[in-house]
Amino acid sequence: MLPRTAPLHHLAHTSRAHAPALLDGVDDPHAELLAMVWGPRFDRQHALELWARLSQQQPAAALPVLPALISAADRFDALDAPVQHRLRRLILRHRARCTPSDGGAVLAARTAAGPGAGRHRTG
Repeated sequence: MLPRTAPLHHLAHTSRAHAPALLDGVDDPHAELLAMVWGPRFDRQHALELWARLSQQQPAAALPVLPALISAADRFDALDAPVQHRLRRLILRHRARCTPSDGGAVLAARTAAGPGAGRHRTG
């Protein structure tokens, strides 16, 4: 692993551990992830909205996610712009590999990511 990509690998590892819980029940997990990383700074407000939903539905599952989310936000903000762009491309590539019929199962099993401010399911 190259030293400049080590932070990216750490973010991916953290995402694999916590994204399934954070993104459970959303219509488009990739869109939710991309919404958080689309700009030059991590969208903490969007991330905290997702976490708040999780903490209401599964309080015990939400506890370890919050510090990991804050750490991921800080790590993303510290990435150089080309590395941030690479992360977005990886998320988009993963999104292209997932089919709508899998219901996010591939994401839950592997990693997390997607563009635009995705919408939560309401039912």
